[in-house]
Amino acid sequence: MGRPQPQIELYSTCPQSKDARRGDYARSVSEVARWSEEAGCRGMLIYTDNSIVDPWVVAQHVIATTGFLRPLVAVQPVYMHPYSAAKKVASIALLYGRAVDVNLVAGGFRNDLRALGDATPHDERYDRLVEYATIFRQLLEDGGGVSFEGRYYRVANARLNPRVPPELRPRLLISGSSPAGRAAAQSIDAVAIRYPQPPEEENEADLRANGLEHGIRVGIIAREHAAEAWAVARSRFPRRREGELAHKLAMNVSDSEWHRQLSSGPDGGEHEPHPYWLEPFKSYGTFCPYLVGSYGRVADELSRYLALGVRTLITDIPREPDDLHHARQVVSTAMLSLAA
Repeated sequence: MGRPQPQIELYSTCPQSKDARRGDYARSVSEVARWSEEAGCRGMLIYTDNSIVDPWVVAQHVIATTGFLRPLVAVQPVYMHPYSAAKKVASIALLYGRAVDVNLVAGGFRNDLRALGDATPHDERYDRLVEYATIFRQLLEDGGGVSFEGRYYRVANARLNPRVPPELRPRLLISGSSPAGRAAAQSIDAVAIRYPQPPEEENEADLRANGLEHGIRVGIIAREHAAEAWAVARSRFPRRREGELAHKLAMNVSDSEWHRQLSSGPDGGEHEPHPYWLEPFKSYGTFCPYLVGSYGRVADELSRYLALGVRTLITDIPREPDDLHHARQVVSTAMLSLAA
């Protein structure tokens, strides 16, 4: 008799407003949200930065056009006080009887932060995020009379109305690529999300330290035959000189640990012995590594991450409705392999 099958929380990713024509964006969000729900995803990640629309507005649109999908809203302290974020969660719970999850973001592009007057150093941004999450969670769990005094935030007898039922409180995720990010995740009991290295290069001791729950963000392109998968991958992410230049420029204005780690890795490709592929990231086609190949080969690679304790997977923005079904097939096969 095999071991119990592990439970994997699967999220997709929402399209970005800057990649769509003005009149098409709402339709595109609704479409991808429905695809995600039909594929059985728990939720859908919604980005935040200075160049795209407000993620809370997008989240409300997603909830209005789906039945159960949870928007995974990126929350950056520079944009919003923790009380305001908690109030939005409470308001959505009351209006729709629905929940959102929250992806806590410490950084971003330095120029975005400086434009808003924020010059906080990298590791200190995680200290601020811990204070932020502490107030946010206490408001959601206690509702009334929350007081906190820290370096970055102070609240005195803050009361949250309406109250949020336990079943509608958000799951917290946070970037966990850097030591500061992992320490913050441990402190606030959040899921540490990483942009993974190839499985053989992952540091198992770091990942399993102190029982930290962790996940990965990785695109998946899998088909019955590897050649078909690579043909799809190459057509979606052709090598572009202008994209490579844009990536280098982004490297100059970002101090994120994950950006640095991925940029220093090998590109990979269909002639490599494994399906880990970084060329789309390095050509500014996307912001995560990809696993490309046959169902079985990609499932084998994914099962190695699951064996390291990964229990949350955030996939890239789907281009077609079947993309998430292909990914779900890979995930199911990897889970069965781990349980065998």
